[in-house]
Amino acid sequence: MRISELARQAGTTPRALRYYEEQGLLRPARLASGYRHYDEQALRTVRHIQLLLSAGLSTAAIAEILPCIPDDTTVLAPTCPELLDALGEEHARITRAVEGLLAARTILERLMRG
Repeated sequence: MRISELARQAGTTPRALRYYEEQGLLRPARLASGYRHYDEQALRTVRHIQLLLSAGLSTAAIAEILPCIPDDTTVLAPTCPELLDALGEEHARITRAVEGLLAARTILERLMRG
């Protein structure tokens, strides 16, 4: 599929897809005309990228993690056990951020109640 079709299906923009490519996260085939061509796996990859970005991971971290996601399951590829420590650190960081947001929400709720 072409870049505009992938962007539409993924709910993103062609510009975002080109950025993912620049960061080494997405590798489309190139047609003789120079146009990018994406296979069906690209849609799953883009969805993984979007999820990991929304979790606050950097594109550098995502570049390390993507090869370790073999499919749409939640199991890390057996060739990637070295990522477990880094994933644990990211998990702890996200947990701290969630706790901070929950505390802020509690304060706002108290203020709104007067």
